[in-house]
Order: sequence, then structure tokens, then C-alpha cells
Amino acid sequence: MYGQDTIVRYLQDAEAAERAFEDALASLSKTGDQPAVQNALATMSRNARTQHERLEARLKALNAGRSTARSALAHAVGFTTTLAQVGQSPAEKNTQHLMIVIATAAAESGMYEALASAAEAAGDPTTEQLARQLQDEERQDYEQAALLLRQSAVDAFEQAMNDNVSQAPAALAAN
Repeated sequence: MYGQDTIVRYLQDAEAAERAFEDALASLSKTGDQPAVQNALATMSRNARTQHERLEARLKALNAGRSTARSALAHAVGFTTTLAQVGQSPAEKNTQHLMIVIATAAAESGMYEALASAAEAAGDPTTEQLARQLQDEERQDYEQAALLLRQSAVDAFEQAMNDNVSQAPAALAAN
């Protein structure tokens, strides 16, 4: 196949990104206090597992293996921004997790667009079809996270306001 090395590299990058995303989502699903968000993140983690398994199967079909190095996108989905969450309420963490998912799903959708376009140019309809399917799944994750974000942000705001109100009498009494 024309350009198989490039297609394999793109597949390896996507597989590494999905492995990193699966782990990160599993971790994020265990934090916060909003069950709907936690359940969605856990489901997205399981979906990422099936995605990297399908990508790995495609690599094997092309007589290639998964990359031993993590791709740039895999590093990006490592969620280093969660370090900035120290001191935030669980609801605020859930809201930030959803923002991270939205950003990552958009980046992965772009990654799959590049893979599908390259596969089409290389005459590899099987990889193109897989990339389009995975791109659709990323759009679904994006849409689900976006729907949850509004209520998560409202809940976090209301919780912060309630905390401020209950802390105000104690602060006044201390003066």
C-alpha cells in the first residue's frame, strides 16, 4: 500500500493517545461528587479501551505493532492541568474534568480526520472507515460532556455560594 509507513505511524499515535485517555478517564471518574459526571467518565474510559483495541487490531492487520513511545497527543491527554485543581471543591473538579474531556475529544476528532484523510489518499478504505467510526465516537463524547458541563458548572457555583454563606457567620463571629 502506498504510504503505509505514514498510516502506521498515525495509527500508532492514535492508539497511544487512546491508551492514555482510557487511563486518565478512569482516574477522573473516581473524583468529584457528581454521579452523572463520574458515570459518564467511566463509560468514556471503557469506550477508549475499545478504541485502542480496534486501532491495535488494525495495526496487526498491517503487520505492525503499537508504538512503544507515547505520541504528542498522548502527552496532551495526560491531563497535567489537573494539578491546578488543588483546593477546589469536588464539583469544581468535575466541571474541569468535563472541560478537559471536551478539549481532548475535539483534538482526537482532528487526529481521526487526519488519519481518515491520509488513509483515503493511500487507498486504504479499511483504515479510513475505522478512523471515521472513531471520529464519530469522539463527537459523541464531546456532545455528552458538553451537555453535562452546564449542570456541573451550575452545581459547582451553587455549592460554592452555599459554602460562602455558611462560612460568613463564622468569619463575622471571629471578628
